[in-house]
Amino acid sequence: MGPMPADARGSKRTPRARMTASQRREQLLEVGRVLFAEKGFEGTSVEEIAARAEVSKPVVYEHFGGKEGVYAVVVDREVQALTAALTGALAEGGHPKVLVERTALALLGYIEASEDGFRILVRDSPVAQATGTFSSLIGDVASQVEHILGEHFRANGLDPRSAPLYAQMLVGMVALTGQYWLDARSPRKTEVAAHLVNLAWNGLSGMEKRPTLTRPR
Repeated sequence: MGPMPADARGSKRTPRARMTASQRREQLLEVGRVLFAEKGFEGTSVEEIAARAEVSKPVVYEHFGGKEGVYAVVVDREVQALTAALTGALAEGGHPKVLVERTALALLGYIEASEDGFRILVRDSPVAQATGTFSSLIGDVASQVEHILGEHFRANGLDPRSAPLYAQMLVGMVALTGQYWLDARSPRKTEVAAHLVNLAWNGLSGMEKRPTLTRPR
């Protein structure tokens, strides 16, 4: 007589525990986050989200109404995380040079900890327009920086009315460098931040009161 079937020996496979609604929602968000980072919004389908989560399509629709709902929540969470990191870097105030350093390290630190999230934020998608794009987020941070720069300009005899323009330049420089570093990952984070501060602060500290273009003779 041959060996008894596994089921007959009492070693049945233990069924997977059923997820709660909250757990399922978080699972779908994490799956969607990975897929959106890999393929973008347009390149991701409800079918792929469902398949990777090992559920049926109606489950995705039940929780989010479609991939748009998944994407909106994913983007909103990433915007909140990056906003918290950047505004936290500026919250304590201090010397403009230190603020540039903190802001650069905050952005690079977010990229390091949330690569998928940053890839999603810097992609263009109609859905992102409703929840907060990367460019609008950077604009919000620049608004905070302009007030700090305005005080610095006044203290150094410079025109504070130009502070908003310089704030956009500084924050834009940090943001674009972050996008470059996302793939390059070299040099290391602290070294990139040091180079950013080197360019930004040496530029700020040597500013002319009335800059003009060099005209050819």
